[in-house]
Amino acid sequence: MKFDMHCHTREGSLDGKVPVEEFIQALADRGFDGMLVSDHNSYNGYRAWKNNANTRWSKDFVVLKGIEYDTIDAGHILVIMPEGVKLKILELRGLPVSFLIEIVHKHGGILGPAHPCGEKYLSITNTRHFRSRLAVMDRFDFLEGFNACESEESNARAMELAAEHGLPVFGGSDAHKRDCVGLGYTEFREDISCESDLIRLLKLKGTAMCTCGGEYYRGTTKEKIGKANNLLVQSFWLYNHIGSMLRHRRRLIELKKLYIRIK
Repeated sequence: MKFDMHCHTREGSLDGKVPVEEFIQALADRGFDGMLVSDHNSYNGYRAWKNNANTRWSKDFVVLKGIEYDTIDAGHILVIMPEGVKLKILELRGLPVSFLIEIVHKHGGILGPAHPCGEKYLSITNTRHFRSRLAVMDRFDFLEGFNACESEESNARAMELAAEHGLPVFGGSDAHKRDCVGLGYTEFREDISCESDLIRLLKLKGTAMCTCGGEYYRGTTKEKIGKANNLLVQSFWLYNHIGSMLRHRRRLIELKKLYIRIK
């Protein structure tokens, strides 16, 4: 089965331009069997599909629920929970990666770094304290080995990192615009119909469960604006930290509900 494992929808990501129904149609037209909705700190894109699951796509195309979580110290992390597991904490950006790993695993989910060798602040190897963050690599379940919006060098380094730690690799488009949809893919060697299938197969088969690859998208914002992208990256870092502070109290409440001891 062929999936795009990194998709941003208009309903769930502030910078997403493609409605989830249009996303599904575009992928189906390209021969894909499914997708992972991985909006930034939000399940709204998946909810929009779920609320309209009586459409013609509901039986022929597999839509998996995921999220791209903004940690405070390790960049973006892709998270996939079993169907039916609902954790508000995953929509409240700013957890340290060690807390995130503990919460996800405690509730039966899997997680791994998105574009691990990509942009500063957004990727685990380019965070401020990346050496200590790399200490958690063996606690991840997979990593993103191909991202259509990254450079060939970034993806090559990601694949090396996966091999070093024995991690399965997913591929995805990281599409925010329609012309990027489906440029990255993951091919699974067995059928997947829900999140639990994916989690079970990953734990059972490990690196043998899938392969990834794709084409490169040449219309990214960072390519268009060149050196000015540094300002954009710094702005995102500030946005992320302000967002984290604003959600601090709500995160504490949710953590207490989950019986996680706060230090």
